[in-house]
Amino acid sequence: MIDLSERIRQLMPTFSKGQKRIANAILGDYGTAAYMTASRLGAAAGVSESTVVRFANELGFSGYPEFQHAVQELMRTKLTPNQRIEITDQRIGDGDLLTKVMTADMDKIKYTIDNVSRTDFADSVDAILKARQIYVLGVRSSASLASFFYFNLNLIFDNLKLVQPTSTSEVFEQLFNIGPGDVLFAVSFPRYSTKIVTAVRYARSKGATVIGLTDSTLSPLAESANCLLTAQSDMASFVDSLVAPLSIINAILVAVTQNRKDEVKERFEQLEHIWDEYQVYEKR
Repeated sequence: MIDLSERIRQLMPTFSKGQKRIANAILGDYGTAAYMTASRLGAAAGVSESTVVRFANELGFSGYPEFQHAVQELMRTKLTPNQRIEITDQRIGDGDLLTKVMTADMDKIKYTIDNVSRTDFADSVDAILKARQIYVLGVRSSASLASFFYFNLNLIFDNLKLVQPTSTSEVFEQLFNIGPGDVLFAVSFPRYSTKIVTAVRYARSKGATVIGLTDSTLSPLAESANCLLTAQSDMASFVDSLVAPLSIINAILVAVTQNRKDEVKERFEQLEHIWDEYQVYEKR
């Protein structure tokens, strides 16, 4: 799956003069273009708003909002940390940063609710419930999501393995026995990890069911995932906001618990005795 910048470059010879100006405005500074309205982008390129909308349609998008989201994804996959900080400063500015950031996080969850596939969510839960072995993988900023999912799911299931990706070769060593009947739950958000993409392709080639938690259908995880769970993330300075993917993970944990309610209750009764005996938690 080619990204938007490559698609624009391939189609450049077929564009009109106005469309070429739009394309150059985007490729020249996608960090700025990503958050422009259609009218503002048109003004920057010296064309009308309707020309910008037709340009988005020419690229295969249903409308400008979908196209703008793709430009934002392009930006997030290409920018360095310092460039991200500069863009965030332009977007957020000063003032009540706590409210601005948390309001933006709320918007990401709302967007995710409207766009995540219910079918893929249900299939993901079903695959986890039926899995012979469940592998969980995430690196860099996504490692925190993978660890959270593994920690809580491990309280319910015994057939779990958290893949520790210290090197690419060790990832394959840990996935060596993966195959039909197994599930790989892989998490990756921009900037996408090469280790994750390679591991997902390997697991799929071995016949395992791959659940990909990522930001969009343009993600390199999309082409190899049996179940694709998309959650909107966005820049919060040099880091990404990951509240929406964390919410999807919470939903999976709730769904799995409801499907195994009696077993989970019995398991936690046993765990409570162990926690009490070894004073795992403070008692007030």
